[in-house]
Amino acid sequence: MKIRLLLVDDEQEFTDTLKQRLEIRDFSVNVAYSGEQALSQFNQDETDVIILDVLMPGISGIETLERFKTSAPLVEVIMLTGNATVENAIQGMKKGAYDYLMKPVETELLVEKINEAYKIKHDHEERIRQAEIQRIINHQGW
Repeated sequence: MKIRLLLVDDEQEFTDTLKQRLEIRDFSVNVAYSGEQALSQFNQDETDVIILDVLMPGISGIETLERFKTSAPLVEVIMLTGNATVENAIQGMKKGAYDYLMKPVETELLVEKINEAYKIKHDHEERIRQAEIQRIINHQGW
């Protein structure tokens, strides 16, 4: 099964190029060019990892991150920026970002981070499934 990504960045050329690079590496990639667009098209059942630009017009990447984590706490988010500040990185990590990378990001490093983030999400979901199974078994007295 392909890892499903949502790539969010207002720089359309960058976003489209990165989408192609990730699809070549066998990821399923949806794109959004703003925080608003990302939030409206986001489906937590069809997204494993979000790659999110920090500085965007309209809703900022940090605010978009916060809204994603509120509605879907298990989704992992990797923040990207060309204008890194320590404050932005700290703020993003406090709000639940998995990692914070500088643009231009090397594709292989991003792929590595995506795979790590996906494993964390998958492991959390598996623990929840196991707890639910145990709850059902205990409830039925097996």
